[in-house]
Amino acid sequence: MSDLSANPPVCTESEGSVEMIIEPRARDLGGFSVRRVLPSVKRRAVGPFVFFDHMGPAEFPPGEGIAVRPHPHIGLSTVTYLFEGEIMHRDSLGYVQPIQAGAVNLMTAGRGIVHSERAGDDLHVASRLHGIQSWMALPDGQEEIDPDFIHYPAAELPGFEQDGVAIRVIMGAAYGHESPVRQYLPTLYLECRLPAGTSLSLPKGYDEIAAYVVAGEVRIDDGVYGDGLMAVFCSGKTLTLEAASESHVMVIGGENPGKRHVWWNYVSSSKQRIEQAKEDWRENRFAPVPGETEFIPLPEK
Repeated sequence: MSDLSANPPVCTESEGSVEMIIEPRARDLGGFSVRRVLPSVKRRAVGPFVFFDHMGPAEFPPGEGIAVRPHPHIGLSTVTYLFEGEIMHRDSLGYVQPIQAGAVNLMTAGRGIVHSERAGDDLHVASRLHGIQSWMALPDGQEEIDPDFIHYPAAELPGFEQDGVAIRVIMGAAYGHESPVRQYLPTLYLECRLPAGTSLSLPKGYDEIAAYVVAGEVRIDDGVYGDGLMAVFCSGKTLTLEAASESHVMVIGGENPGKRHVWWNYVSSSKQRIEQAKEDWRENRFAPVPGETEFIPLPEK
């Protein structure tokens, strides 16, 4: 079980704006791999973000696709954000919702939810899947709220141009635009597409902030960082991204909820609560996903 604690500042006034660079680790999710950025040995969380996976881009022949069997969550909310492809979400509340590029599925686990993620309606043709899946810890006093699910179509998320950069506000507020997506702690989540030679000053007022390079190369201070790297920034600095080439960047940040324990799909401020959730899944006490007969067993460790 890993512990996610508030991150002590390690920057000094004389240093640049980057606190650290995180390199992702490859993880096999059954049929395709992801690049897992958070949690990392170097950094367990950025703001409320305790988990950050870069999925794909993965190519699937006709008849094949993502097939993540039902599994449980507690103490967190999840955001699935796709650049390409489609995933069919089903959960124990009875929601069945395809997630497509640019839209947001916000699933709040609270005291407990079970869901599956499978190929969408494009299974009959060759397809691609590419996107980001992230978890955010729920704040003190809301870890055991009722589970919930909200779908936000792509058209509801504000998209605009700032200094030549195309931006979508997935969560939070930036540059005078605000996302309708519910947040439980102050949260910033942006998709930024920077043409070569453009620069973007990142929003101020967030306790912690980081940028993940999906594709391309960005210059920060005197360093150039390529795809697959996350730059975690020093608090209180003026933060600017410069596109050394055409680049696709995700910006995350916000308020850190404080110490959290993470085990498998569970996040909680209480180790005892996680032990209870283990037992509940083992003993089939979670509500099932209607129409699903499979499930992911509790890991042995």
